Amino acid sequence: MASSHSSSPVPQSNSSDAFFKKEMDAAKRFRPVQSLPDVCPKEPTGNVGDPNNLCDSPSLVVDQHRWTIYHSKVNLPAALNDPRLAKRESDFFTKTWGVDFVDTEVTPSFYLPQITKEHFALYQQEITPRENVHERCKNIYTPKDTFDRTLLHTHDKSRTDLEQVPKIFMKPDFALEDSLTFNAVLPWSHFSTAGGKGNRDAASSKLLQEKLSHYLDIVEVNIAHQISLRSEAFFHAMTSQHELQDYLRKTSQAVKLLREKISKIDKVMCEGSLRVLRLSLTRNNCIKAYNKLKLMATVHQTQPTVQLLLSTSEFVGALDLIATTQEVLQQELQGIHSFRHLGSQLCELEKLIDKMMIAEFSTYARNDLNRPLEDDCQILEEERLVSLVFGLLKQRKLNFYEIYGDEMIITAKNIIKQCVVNTVSQIEEIDTEVVVKLADQMRMMNFPQWFDLLKNIFSKFTIFLKRIKATLNTIRSVVFLVLDKNQKTRDLEDTLQKNSAKDNTVDTEVAYLTHEGMFISDAFSEGDLPPVAADTTSQRNTSPNSEPCSSDSVSEPECTTDSSSSKEQTSSSVTPGGVEMMIGDDMKLTDLELVRLANNIQELLYNASDICHDRSVKFLMARAKDGFLEKLNSNEFVALSRLMEGFILDTEQICGRKSMSLRGALQSQANRFVNRFHEERKTKLSLLLDNERWKQAEVPAEFQDLVDSVSDGRISLPEKKTAATEERKPTEFLIVEGQKYATVGTVLLLIRIILEYCQCVDNIPSIATDMLTRLSDLLKYFNSRSCQLVLGAGALQVVGLKTITTKNLALSSRCLQLIVHYIPIIRAHFEARLQPKQFSMLRHFDHITKDYHDHIAEISAKLVAIMDSLFDKLLSKYEVKAPVPSACFRNICKQMAKMHEAIYDLLPEEQTQMLFLRINASYKLHLKRQLAHLNVVNDGGPLNGLVTSDVAFYTGNLQALKGLNNLDLNMAEIWEQKR
Repeated sequence: MASSHSSSPVPQSNSSDAFFKKEMDAAKRFRPVQSLPDVCPKEPTGNVGDPNNLCDSPSLVVDQHRWTIYHSKVNLPAALNDPRLAKRESDFFTKTWGVDFVDTEVTPSFYLPQITKEHFALYQQEITPRENVHERCKNIYTPKDTFDRTLLHTHDKSRTDLEQVPKIFMKPDFALEDSLTFNAVLPWSHFSTAGGKGNRDAASSKLLQEKLSHYLDIVEVNIAHQISLRSEAFFHAMTSQHELQDYLRKTSQAVKLLREKISKIDKVMCEGSLRVLRLSLTRNNCIKAYNKLKLMATVHQTQPTVQLLLSTSEFVGALDLIATTQEVLQQELQGIHSFRHLGSQLCELEKLIDKMMIAEFSTYARNDLNRPLEDDCQILEEERLVSLVFGLLKQRKLNFYEIYGDEMIITAKNIIKQCVVNTVSQIEEIDTEVVVKLADQMRMMNFPQWFDLLKNIFSKFTIFLKRIKATLNTIRSVVFLVLDKNQKTRDLEDTLQKNSAKDNTVDTEVAYLTHEGMFISDAFSEGDLPPVAADTTSQRNTSPNSEPCSSDSVSEPECTTDSSSSKEQTSSSVTPGGVEMMIGDDMKLTDLELVRLANNIQELLYNASDICHDRSVKFLMARAKDGFLEKLNSNEFVALSRLMEGFILDTEQICGRKSMSLRGALQSQANRFVNRFHEERKTKLSLLLDNERWKQAEVPAEFQDLVDSVSDGRISLPEKKTAATEERKPTEFLIVEGQKYATVGTVLLLIRIILEYCQCVDNIPSIATDMLTRLSDLLKYFNSRSCQLVLGAGALQVVGLKTITTKNLALSSRCLQLIVHYIPIIRAHFEARLQPKQFSMLRHFDHITKDYHDHIAEISAKLVAIMDSLFDKLLSKYEVKAPVPSACFRNICKQMAKMHEAIYDLLPEEQTQMLFLRINASYKLHLKRQLAHLNVVNDGGPLNGLVTSDVAFYTGNLQALKGLNNLDLNMAEIWEQKR
């Protein structure tokens, strides 16, 4: 019964059973079973040439007598009527999945909203009127389908008849062999023959037989009914049985023939090819095993090779070998028991190499810096240096330059010490047994000896810095080579990345044919199988293009391991010294680290210059403790300053940066020198002024030559007195640009002192501002002191003069004018040697010039005041009476002549005329006042005649003086103007 339900229903055109229509719809919805691929393939099947035509169905050759999924059959009633369930449930899910299904609580989904009746309220409001209309229409138009009613009646009658049959007969596990089932169907009570119950038992047995016969009739009727419903299909199947058997026979013969052909194809085409594949795979495995053994032998020799490289200081080669070996151990020889400790040993060896490289670099730096300081500035063992730097960069030891810096400090100390020792040993006056300390021995040298020692130290330091610069430039060039290599590597990676992006757009096919569980493509080693082309069928049927080499002639590329592709690529680079090095890609240093390292190395060169300057400063300070440098004369200090300035410029040219320590020490010593220089000359000037008697001095020829050189634009002192200069006699006046200057000896020496200041500025430009300030102070001091001595009559007490004469005053004025003449020249000289921001200091010369002009004006006023007091004294006693000329006018003319005689040779003619005009104006003022007092008017009377005669006498005498003949006296101003 169950099997009948499992048969596929065949629809009949005349059938009207709704249930069978339902089964037909279910069959239409039933999805055909797809064939599964062979999970254990042994031989290739299907189209060999087409890789896309894979095995999607069972193999007829291999799986003919094997059980497959197509032998699996089950019926739905047997699955649903599971007798193992504890109880029969009316629910479909309980029958199918067991009792536990009811107790399982389904967790509500977090992604679905909670649906309540309120969500259907709007729908109910819309559909309720439609439902009411539908119900009314259904009541009005009642369908009458007689066929359906008859069919339903027949089906209900069949169900009623089947319900009479006990349920036990409907069970899927119904079997009379089961005792319980047998007792239930045939109770033993019906067959018992005990005590007088035979007739009743016979009746019961007959009744049981009739009941079973009735059950059988019911079943047969239902079966006949079902057959009648499917009669057309049944009879069609019966008539098609013979035709089906013919088809099966032909199919069997075709299958047999196909198997024979496939067997022949297998022997002819497949077995040989598969054997070639197996042999190729075996050969490649042997080659790989040989390469592995060869690689293991090579790795086994790593440590002895590293030791050999280290013995020749080939640190880069040793590190490359260690890195390659570690890479091979991690990729190719991973898991080999004999090499389990080699990795840690190589790590320890690498740490040892780091220490060895640092020690070697320290030794190199010591040997490089401590070799004899000659003019040879070649790099010591450049190849060794480059190799060490590459190794240190490879190991990221980026602070190695600090070792070189420490050695520089020690070497700089030793250079000074060795120079002092060598110099002291050559001086016999210094007893090294008595004076033990080296600094004390150095202080016993005189200036020429100490100067030569300092010059020697500076020359040694210059060579020392040149060597350091050459070495550090080589190190920086190595760093820049690595930086350039990194840039080229990035550019190459970008190019390869772009090319790979283009290549990935081309799709390549992969062969899926397998042999013994492996892909065919895996059976070939790299390079043995050509690239897959579009015609894959022809390539699979032909042999590979490149046959593997025999085991006894394995080429070098085949012997390389897979890690060879991952090894670093190297490129050749040449250092500035011509050393060629191979730079690997394994220097994983960033551009920022390399640039910072290059800057630090450049800073190390600057530090070397600072170190040399600092040691030189300490050497200077050690010699200056007893005031030695302050006691130097101008020439000695200028020589020292020039030497230090030359060394400073040399170091700046070598290192490219200014070092301020030695320059600051020189400036400090220069300031002390300037103070002492100024104090000495100021003291000298003060002594000269205190002893000056303010009389005209003769001018030696050397001073005239000095003034002439200044006029020619050469502000410098003559080195020596020549014989011609000594033979020349002194002159009375100093000729400056055609003008005569009567001077005193102090002023001549002051001019020389001023030129000493200017020449000192030329020799030591750094003290220009200090010298300007000191020179301004000196000029101000001369002005104020000369004013005190002459105008203030201080010379009376200091020198012992009886009086300050007009000649003294005129000579002082002329001396001041000479200094004023040279102030613009001095200003221009300093201006050319000052920085633009220091030009404001030149205002001191403007102030000095104003002070000197004021002083000169005061002297002129003093001369006029002298005559003014004389006029006041004489003219106050003047009386208009005979004789003519009067005694008063005679005295006035006499004093005027004396005044002219005193100043005419000292002052220029123009100044003399201007002075006498001022004196004449004073004279007219006093005479006018006296005439007004005497009531003498210009009326042509006798008194007027007498005054006129005296005035004419005064005018004649005054104009008779030398240089005053053309003087406009304008004597008419003595008379009161009539109103």
